[in-house]
Amino acid sequence: MNDPNYYAEEYNSVGKEAKRIRILDSTLREGEQHPGVSFTVKQRIQIAWELDYFGVDQIEISPIISPDHAEATKTIIKQGLKADIVAHGRALKEDIDVSRKCDASWVAAYLGISDIHLKDKLRISREQAMDRAVKTVEYAKSHGLKIRFTVEDGSRADPEYLINVCKAIEDAGVDRISLPDTVGTLRPIGMYNFVKMVRSEIKTPLDVHVHNDIGFALANAFAGCDAGADQIHTTIDGIGERTGIPSLAETAVALTYLYKSENDFRLDMLVDLSRLIEQYTNIQPYDSKPIVGSSAYKHKAGTHLAAVLKNTAAYEPINPRSVGNRRRIVFGELAGKTGAEYLMSLLGMKKDIDNAKNIAAGLKNLRMGDLLEIPLEEKRLEVVKESTDGKVERWDTESRRDIDK
Repeated sequence: MNDPNYYAEEYNSVGKEAKRIRILDSTLREGEQHPGVSFTVKQRIQIAWELDYFGVDQIEISPIISPDHAEATKTIIKQGLKADIVAHGRALKEDIDVSRKCDASWVAAYLGISDIHLKDKLRISREQAMDRAVKTVEYAKSHGLKIRFTVEDGSRADPEYLINVCKAIEDAGVDRISLPDTVGTLRPIGMYNFVKMVRSEIKTPLDVHVHNDIGFALANAFAGCDAGADQIHTTIDGIGERTGIPSLAETAVALTYLYKSENDFRLDMLVDLSRLIEQYTNIQPYDSKPIVGSSAYKHKAGTHLAAVLKNTAAYEPINPRSVGNRRRIVFGELAGKTGAEYLMSLLGMKKDIDNAKNIAAGLKNLRMGDLLEIPLEEKRLEVVKESTDGKVERWDTESRRDIDK
């Protein structure tokens, strides 16, 4: 079996039918709720263009925040991008009107429905919240708009009341319902049960909007999709309120490689998108951040180097070039004999196993940590001969697929 991920993919596919899962990116709305983040109008337009070219399905922005947010929203809508531009606001007619003035065709409204939100934030009853939700949807639909409604803090709401709200707004004509884990309190199995419960009662397409307060956001997003949702909310680098929401890079790569979702993402833009947000916000992703981090494809331990120098797939699930990153090998006290031997070859030294052993031992004894990082490219093709039937296959080391199939 030539595909090193074959058996892992078999486990992933058990009991699961492939389906297309969409992405709504909320960098321009949720992302600006990250402390210290405030984009200019030009930056918002640039980010929207980049996200659209990358291939997200919807882009969310909130015109109600300020006049320059409204200006950015209206300008982005005028660009005629492929992605839907979703104008986000509260479940109030006046917020819908702001979105209408921006020429929005898609709007999103949110309303807290948990008892703590109703009592301590909104100071309204369940009945009043239900009435507000229905009237907001009806108002949007009466003006020819498509509307997504977010039942904020739904994971902590009374389940019976949650279902009643969802049924009421479905009857009013809502186009999508967003199910949030607003403070990140669900485990993946809890998120699955939460979405499954709603899915069993509601036919309207479902989004998941999950926060990362305890580190479960990405897992919860996919658990929600396994239960029946078909759209995940992301931001570039996962920035957002408090600890943020799922990262666009991790979500898009998982959809492509693990879920086999039929999206048309330009994955090679992911590192550039991350660097763009770093430039605009001064928030640098941590080195080991999956996909886009500077250490995501660095190999250091001697046994790892020995394997990677023979076949990069030994310690890489996907090729770094496919996501715009680059592979590097780190030489230091952990390099081992194979790493030392490779370093000698780069320096033009004669290949000598004994000298390689001595260099490896010397690096360990010096205790100087990491001394050198070198980019490691690989040959485009490997020719593999099957011992069972003598068939020769041409293997593409970047896509890790049989070229002749």
